[in-house]
Amino acid sequence: MKKKWSVIVAVAVVIAGGAFLGYRIYAKLGGGGQPHRGRADQAVPVEVASVRRTALREVGLFTGSLAPESHFAIAPRVSGRLEKLLVNLGDPVRRGQLVAELDDDEYVQQLQRAKAELLVAQATVQECQSNLQAAQRDLERAETLRQKRIASEAEYDQARTEHEVQDARCRLAAAQVDQKQAALNEAQIRLSYTKIAADWEGPPDIRYVGERFVDQGALLTANAPIVSVLDISTLTAVIYVIERDYTRIAIGQEASVATDAFPGRSFAGRIVRIAPQLQETSRQARVELTVPNPQGLLKPGMFVRVELELARRDDAAAIPVAALARREGRQGVFVVDAAAKTARFVPVELGISSGELVEVLRPQLDAPVVVMGHHLLEDGSAVIVAEASATTATAPAAVGRTGASSAGRGRGRQP
Repeated sequence: MKKKWSVIVAVAVVIAGGAFLGYRIYAKLGGGGQPHRGRADQAVPVEVASVRRTALREVGLFTGSLAPESHFAIAPRVSGRLEKLLVNLGDPVRRGQLVAELDDDEYVQQLQRAKAELLVAQATVQECQSNLQAAQRDLERAETLRQKRIASEAEYDQARTEHEVQDARCRLAAAQVDQKQAALNEAQIRLSYTKIAADWEGPPDIRYVGERFVDQGALLTANAPIVSVLDISTLTAVIYVIERDYTRIAIGQEASVATDAFPGRSFAGRIVRIAPQLQETSRQARVELTVPNPQGLLKPGMFVRVELELARRDDAAAIPVAALARREGRQGVFVVDAAAKTARFVPVELGISSGELVEVLRPQLDAPVVVMGHHLLEDGSAVIVAEASATTATAPAAVGRTGASSAGRGRGRQP
């Protein structure tokens, strides 16, 4: 029995050893998901590209929406039934134009009552002035008789008191006239509030009705909106930028604005406002751009894509992005030694990227770099340069590198 178990154990050891040896051979030949690297003495066919001196622009692409430069609601200052609505959705509105009328019967009656009360107060003043004049004459007569010792001191005091009373009544009546005049002015103003006109400060003189909130005949309360008025001669594009790009933009910076409504066409924009803080929830800052819209083609609420130039190099040393490789945790390129027909791995420090090109800051590269086949290379591998490399080396520079964002949400940018 013990001999049987010994045989079984020996067989198991042999099987395990064979499996381990097979795995080592498989891994050495490039298995296990690791890229196969050519040996230094085995030539690897590659394509190369030369280092180019060209202008590079790093462009950030942000998405957002358009908002009107000016947007306000027209509402009555007094309550009443909407008798007439003189404008509708999309209608142009001129500065000072009458847009609605309220039922004014009640306010007309209030005005008539205020006028009547003013007339009563004015008549009271006239009556008081007559009484005051009579009291003045009585006082003067009593003063004369007192000096002649005909009238007593009590009669003189009574005449003087009556004069003072009439004078006070006249002052009270005059104050009541002022009060009734103010009430009349108020009634006139309230009556004028039943005629609702559009008015605003600054250009342009013509704007448009954006929304209609009520229908004719509705019973309105004070400050209940009737219609909204928009200024679309200049629009505001609202985007959000993340921390990485926040310090790379500035007020006054020019931008290109595009929308799906007009494919292939761009509109000029300029940054006018940058939020002084980033939102804690999204780590983004609100940025507003002014977009002139003289022809009225753009409309508030449209989805837009905004291109901003984040960096620019007029004479950059650029290589194709396809040339980048990573070895032992370091990013670099394989530089081809044409004389020795070998490829040498050189770590690089990169700058801005623009489309299919990327700037190399350090070191200075003076030989072609491998753009295809570097996944098979190790430092010092022998290479065979393919003839198609000439086409790769003269490829034109791309316009820019773009990212993506959403209005009010995160922005990701792919290198």
